[in-house]
Amino acid sequence: MRTHPDPLDLIRRGYAALDAWDAEFGPADPHPALAVDAERLGAALDEYLGRMTAAPRGETPGMYPFGHPRYAGQMLKPPHPVALAAYAIAARVNPNNHALDGGPPTSAMEKEVVAELAAMVGFETPLGHLTGGGTVANLEALFVAREETGGRGIAVSAEGHYTHARMAGVLGVDCAVVASDDAGRIDLSALDDTLRAGNVGTVVLTMTTTGLGAVDPVADAIPLCRAHGARVHVDAAYGGFFRLLADGDDGLLGDGARHFRALADADSVVIDPHKHGLQPYGCGAVLFADPAVGRHYRHDSPYTYFTSEKLHLGEISLECSRPGAAAGALWLTLRALPLVADDGLGPILAAGLRAARAFHDRLGSAEHLAPLLAPETDIVVYAPVAETVSALDARSAAVFQQAMDDPDDPVFVSLYRLSADRLRAHLPGIDGDAPAARVLRSVLMKPEHEGWTDRLVARLDALAARGIVGHP
Repeated sequence: MRTHPDPLDLIRRGYAALDAWDAEFGPADPHPALAVDAERLGAALDEYLGRMTAAPRGETPGMYPFGHPRYAGQMLKPPHPVALAAYAIAARVNPNNHALDGGPPTSAMEKEVVAELAAMVGFETPLGHLTGGGTVANLEALFVAREETGGRGIAVSAEGHYTHARMAGVLGVDCAVVASDDAGRIDLSALDDTLRAGNVGTVVLTMTTTGLGAVDPVADAIPLCRAHGARVHVDAAYGGFFRLLADGDDGLLGDGARHFRALADADSVVIDPHKHGLQPYGCGAVLFADPAVGRHYRHDSPYTYFTSEKLHLGEISLECSRPGAAAGALWLTLRALPLVADDGLGPILAAGLRAARAFHDRLGSAEHLAPLLAPETDIVVYAPVAETVSALDARSAAVFQQAMDDPDDPVFVSLYRLSADRLRAHLPGIDGDAPAARVLRSVLMKPEHEGWTDRLVARLDALAARGIVGHP
């Protein structure tokens, strides 16, 4: 029988088990210094809860309703109740998955979930670990790439995450920015030109891009990179879990399915469980196809690694202290919602894909909004109808703000900046009177969005009408 678990019930059961475990070591009263003033705590908690539940209005720094389908802005949603409870249970002990003695059970759980993620990607004998997020995971992958390629530079598309150039600077390697096509994917002809220069040792491919949700043509890019002797790293922080759906025949991923299947041919892959893996922040993961790259992490520590001859996760990580609670939360989540297409996590991902396609289709019949390009995953980009780039920019900003500020029927979306050339490619006839414009962007990553697409588009279309002469 399937159920929607109450995290408080799970936490109570977990804490009862921990109480019994604590009792095995004999009584130990809390030190008086740890006590707090009840009145001061009560006042502080009231303020904390007030700030956490304040509605965002104008300049008021309130909290956005990330868990509600009205929120379709950024890549944000609450963790699954199972993950929330598992994290809270492990956090009471606060294990550290650096050396095995910092958290033997959660270290074992981390190795197990990393093996499951690697199997999903298609790596047969992988090396990997969890990280604080995609940024650190990508940094580790590029650190290993630098060591493997003798310090040669990296190449990433113009739509790739901005942190890749920043990390190249940290690592002291060059970063070549490769042009992207009108759909936001890396341009293979431009990539070929870049690789021919001979300075690039690693190509970073993205699935999916943060702005447009584009899937780089991994299956086509990898042979090109191999022909030039380049290593391939795939930043799949956001889209990596869609690999679960790439073997199905439902057509949700379209041509993108073969590119997700090609993840198995990459040298390294980054995936963020704190996005589509339903985990609390921060939980990223870096995976390497060749376990021999672990030699690049080799170091000596005079105060750790003594309790076991087995691999300590700190021996293959740039980070030291890492929360064992993150591993425990992911482990329990994947037991409740396994990494399979037709059960567990798969149907949750499929609902977001269907929501994005329904949202896009509904935009096609809207009166005052226009879709810009068909979604490849669950990110949709669209714009108010306008004759000029400058007018489109102003109307996008107005819809964004008015939708968020409405106290009775709010909708939360985000903005993304596109060049006039890119806009003209998708909106023929628009006057390019400005170099760029903001457009509207929605991330439909919650399965509940599937039942809200008509309502969301209708509300945004009505708001877009306000910016047109003759409409109230």
